[in-house]
Amino acid sequence: MNAFLIPDLLLLLTPFLVIAIRIFTRNSKPAFIFANLSFLVIFVFLNRLVLGDEPHIFFSTWKVDRFGVLMREILILGAFLGVWFAKDYFDHRADHKSKLTQMAEYIAALMFATFGGFAVLSATELLTLFLGLEIATVPMYALTAWNKTDPNGSEAGTKFILMGSVATAFELFGLSYLYGFAGTLELSLIADAVAQNMHSPLLWISVLFLICGIGFKLTLFPFYTWAPDVYDGAPTPTTAVLSVTSKLVAVIFLMVLIFGPFAAIHSELIPFLSLLAAITLFVGNLGALKQNRLRRFMAYSSISQAGYILIALIGPESLARGAVAYYFVVYTIANYLAFFIFGVIGRNRSETFESLRGLSKQSPVLAVALAVAAFSLAGIPPLAGFLGKFFLFYSAAEAKGYALILFAVLNNVIALYYYIQLIKAAWVDEPETEPEPLAITLRQKVVIIVLMIGTLTIGVLPFLNTNIFRIVG
Repeated sequence: MNAFLIPDLLLLLTPFLVIAIRIFTRNSKPAFIFANLSFLVIFVFLNRLVLGDEPHIFFSTWKVDRFGVLMREILILGAFLGVWFAKDYFDHRADHKSKLTQMAEYIAALMFATFGGFAVLSATELLTLFLGLEIATVPMYALTAWNKTDPNGSEAGTKFILMGSVATAFELFGLSYLYGFAGTLELSLIADAVAQNMHSPLLWISVLFLICGIGFKLTLFPFYTWAPDVYDGAPTPTTAVLSVTSKLVAVIFLMVLIFGPFAAIHSELIPFLSLLAAITLFVGNLGALKQNRLRRFMAYSSISQAGYILIALIGPESLARGAVAYYFVVYTIANYLAFFIFGVIGRNRSETFESLRGLSKQSPVLAVALAVAAFSLAGIPPLAGFLGKFFLFYSAAEAKGYALILFAVLNNVIALYYYIQLIKAAWVDEPETEPEPLAITLRQKVVIIVLMIGTLTIGVLPFLNTNIFRIVG
């Protein structure tokens, strides 16, 4: 068996083994341990393959290249942190809601969603591309409504399914028109057809439908309206997974199209992508200003982040790939750092800004970690988020998108303001009543410290960005 196929097969097999362990042991703890060991094994395999020869084609439809291996590593990192974060919500109540149950099944669903991302990365034709995106999305519907005793979760799951179904319909319309235009499912052959007939009405109808469909899942304007309600109603671990794994899969799907079948019309797409990026980050930043619920706040933060990421896609493929890969590494670390802190706060309190008041006196380490996460997400030097946004803007600068970059930088001032509200609540605001005591486990302490150190050091140590850009060429 070719080594490049082993990580994908392991990830496909592991969810079934996790559920089997749960059935035979009648205990979720062995399944949790096995899942984490599986993630580590898969990550080690991928790390050994990341500088291998490229590309490798399997079954005529499954491609593994350096960029695909790199993005697989980021997906595994996000899934690993998601499982560790979710563990606490299965151990105890949080945010005044009942604790979650059936942890093994939750982990399996998350693994299937991650495998969907692998499929999108590997697609060489439209059917695999579409199925991969749906495999990554459908488990998220279940994860959103996982807490059966929470009516808000059920409402969020219903909204997510309805809006996701509309997005899927748009994607299917777009793919069908694209197939009708090119007469083939192969991405390489579609790219040739696009290069030969760039002004076909069928082609541009397809482009419109596909961008609308992926806009729902990437939370681009004006397709973002479901996100605040779903992020707020879903269990907090699901919200964290949606903001990282689901967003990364959607970005990969868009990149496969833009730098694959639509490569010949990339320059024509730049004004449209620039407009979408500008409005999305502006709306996301404005929406975050007046939020009180932490998960709803992170929803609007995630919307604005989608706008920043889209900025990179107007640049050349090599720079855009490296910029997006690096940004998602630092975004995943900083985002999960914030969510782990919210998880500690929410154990005995509601997950709101009021619950952060007095945090600096109760736990200075958590308050410092929250400041690090917020400043990194805002893109403040020398934290990792600054270098991440620099690479996004650098990619756009290669396409002479200077006006868009200037607009994004000005919007970053708004972003800095609302991220400072998190820090203000933790460091300045006094609680109106005596706050509930904090309860933090050793595992949470270790993860928070590791993620904080990562956010502080990745931005000043060049090895990560150097290796990422070397991998993508």
